[in-house]
Amino acid sequence: MSKPFRRILLTGAAGGLGRQLRGPVKDFADVVRLADIADMGEAQEGEEIVQCDLADRDAVLRMCEGVDAVLHFGGISTETPFAPIMNANILGMVNLYEAVHKHGIRRVVFASSNHTMGMYRTTDMVDATMPLRPDGYYGVSKVFGESLSRFYWDRFGIETVCIRIGSCFPEPANRRMLSTYISLDDLVELLRCSLTAPRVGHTITFGVSDNPSVWWDDRHARHLGFVPKDNSAKFASMFPAGDYPPVDDLATIYQGGGFLYSGPQYPQE
Repeated sequence: MSKPFRRILLTGAAGGLGRQLRGPVKDFADVVRLADIADMGEAQEGEEIVQCDLADRDAVLRMCEGVDAVLHFGGISTETPFAPIMNANILGMVNLYEAVHKHGIRRVVFASSNHTMGMYRTTDMVDATMPLRPDGYYGVSKVFGESLSRFYWDRFGIETVCIRIGSCFPEPANRRMLSTYISLDDLVELLRCSLTAPRVGHTITFGVSDNPSVWWDDRHARHLGFVPKDNSAKFASMFPAGDYPPVDDLATIYQGGGFLYSGPQYPQE
């Protein structure tokens, strides 16, 4: 069976999710170009390796040469001081989209984050049309990425699917993740749908499995054709009903969870 693309680019290939996706995304293209600032080891069959600093405009331009589509998982993926986030997630995003535009690449799948909406309460139901409410510098950088990708769609017709990824781990680490969990298999299927749907324009979708407790309404992304197969119900017994954190805990009140404690802090009295 022929693959949808001749060559795709996976940025952030040395990161937590990038390492897990390295094998599965080979089903999408004859060649997968893996890129990261960190060491990725030796190239395997059907792979190309490119070490690249996203803040280096010329290096990013070379990284994107000959590519048909981009899976952009590169950048800082945790809450940190602003300077490294600015270089990797903001300047890096500008460099990437300028390279995508110059090379005539028509589709990008952008690993955005649920932390673009982290200041909504866990009692809220959120959809892609609602105002953005990031919970830290990391979330702000993903808001910028979503806006920049929208600009390149409106101005240049470059299609992007922004996936607000929940929590992609083998199993939830806390009660919050029962709502935000997405299995690796579901994430790979969502990537496939995002790459191959006939027309996506600028789409924002929530990367989450079919969990019993949900905070996100994904009706605006149904045209992608994504149907999750997994859910977090099998992990519910890990978090007994009586084992709840305090009701005044910020990580309980807000969808951003622990990022409320790792981001910029209120001034001390």
